[in-house]
Amino acid sequence: MSSNNILIDDGDACALIDSGYHAHATQTLLLLQHVLDGKPLVRLINTHCHSDHMGGNAALQRAYGCRISIPVGEAPAIAAWDDAALMLGYTGQSAERFSYDDTLSAGDRLLLGGLEWEALAAPGHDMHALIFYSRAARILISGDALWENGFGLIFPELFGQAGGYAATRVTLEAISRLDIATVIPGHGAPFGNVERALETSFQRLDAYERDPAKLARHALKVMLSFSLMIQGRMTLAGLPQFLATRPIYGDINRRFLHLSEAELGEYLVRDLERAGALKLEDGWLLAA
Repeated sequence: MSSNNILIDDGDACALIDSGYHAHATQTLLLLQHVLDGKPLVRLINTHCHSDHMGGNAALQRAYGCRISIPVGEAPAIAAWDDAALMLGYTGQSAERFSYDDTLSAGDRLLLGGLEWEALAAPGHDMHALIFYSRAARILISGDALWENGFGLIFPELFGQAGGYAATRVTLEAISRLDIATVIPGHGAPFGNVERALETSFQRLDAYERDPAKLARHALKVMLSFSLMIQGRMTLAGLPQFLATRPIYGDINRRFLHLSEAELGEYLVRDLERAGALKLEDGWLLAA
């Protein structure tokens, strides 16, 4: 459920990039307490403001009084705590409200861990997202712009907003021009074979552009898997009502798939069970 939390140690002070989902905040605090070993956490930076990346911000702000920096494009939604713009109720997710101290823009440079990091624009998954690159260490902190096996859902295209595919391609091409030895992604283990990750991502992007319904099907399965991890389990009989009360499912289905509510539920359960992402036991859907 949570994004990676990337702790950068400056010796007498530390900074964290992304804070995970709010339901994991207690675990995040315990991990930080162990690793910091008495050092202060002076700064918290978000690559973007989806619930699984900024959900622990409020808890860390209370615990450490750390300075919080967010991408400049996310500032209006965070300041107003715009539930719709933050896709919280719309997706059936939640986050605790927090306040930010400053914003970051593409081109800004930060000194963290004795290294200079440049903030780079990474639109696509989130049109306001930033990634952070250390030229000296050849490290890219990529958020959801690049994973070892792809990238985050291209939400603009799912919502009928043109430009998400093009923006994703621009981001991947920009990453391809960097000299990178290690990528620390928003989800999954750090990896070094950047060329292969980019090849996989471009192939996936090509497939989505050829058949947008492929992105839609993938997105609905990802969203339901995330919801199951939040709830732990739900009844199979209650799935249609669950989907009906989370607008994202109906909107994507109507835009791309045109299935009945029953057909949508059957499709999601069948494919997620086949993939090992859920288990069906005695009428219960369980997160695998």
